[in-house]
Amino acid sequence: MWIVDGHAFAYRAFHAIPPLTSPEGAPTNAILGFIKMLGKSRDKVQPTHQVVVWDGGLAAQRLALWPEYKAQRPPMPEKLVPQMAGLAAYLEAAGVAAWCQPGIEADDAIADLTRQAVEVGARVVIGSSDKDFMQLVSPRVELLNPGDPMQTVLGTDQVRAKTGVSPGQMVDWLSLVGDTVDNIPGVPGIGPKTASKLLGQFGSLDAVLDRLSEVEPSSLRQRLEAGSSRARQNQELVRLNDRVGVEFEWSALALRLPDPVRLEPLYRGWGFQSLLPKPGPGDLRQADWFAGFC
Repeated sequence: MWIVDGHAFAYRAFHAIPPLTSPEGAPTNAILGFIKMLGKSRDKVQPTHQVVVWDGGLAAQRLALWPEYKAQRPPMPEKLVPQMAGLAAYLEAAGVAAWCQPGIEADDAIADLTRQAVEVGARVVIGSSDKDFMQLVSPRVELLNPGDPMQTVLGTDQVRAKTGVSPGQMVDWLSLVGDTVDNIPGVPGIGPKTASKLLGQFGSLDAVLDRLSEVEPSSLRQRLEAGSSRARQNQELVRLNDRVGVEFEWSALALRLPDPVRLEPLYRGWGFQSLLPKPGPGDLRQADWFAGFC
């Protein structure tokens, strides 16, 4: 199962592709980049099922704990806003399932979908650059960063190589280090290497804080004592909620061929001539369109 972090792909596409406009002058760079990234990643994963998950807003529980949660993020770029409707139209015409619900963050919805897929024995690949998803990695769950030119699929060993901890320790590692992307401050004076060393020695954040007398040197122990409340609060902010009520039918997520009748006017309207099938004898085949955007 291929689960895509929709906004992560859209932002990545917007910033990676130079400005483009349709024949009518509307911005289209994010749409083109999104289509190409989605197809390239899907070719790597070779899924039987797929879904693009969009953010529905910030979780009320996290905002109640930390009102500054993600508060530093600027508004969506002005030229990306009108392209979001185009992305939705593309997904519908391309036969790609999409999911969004107001008040539910994409991260939590993806965690819920992942849990359900794993429970029925499916293999899951999550498409996102967000390191929060490293906490979900397991023998059945992997990550694929759309910005990685090598399209490397990250499993347990790769997470450990990148962070120094196992996926099961990622919540505690982020709770100590913090997450600047989500505006979550870590424990002052605790960096990635120190956090990895502590978790390697004690196993978990709870064990670190319960056995502070064993932490050396004393300066590190003092920093942990002063930041213990923040670290415990961060656990609640960082841990993904995999019970947010995502409901779906497996058949609705099955990989489907696109609808050429609906895609053609979209591609022509955006000026994506390279994505149109090459003229040939006979009627256009769906397979031609599938190859055109993969």
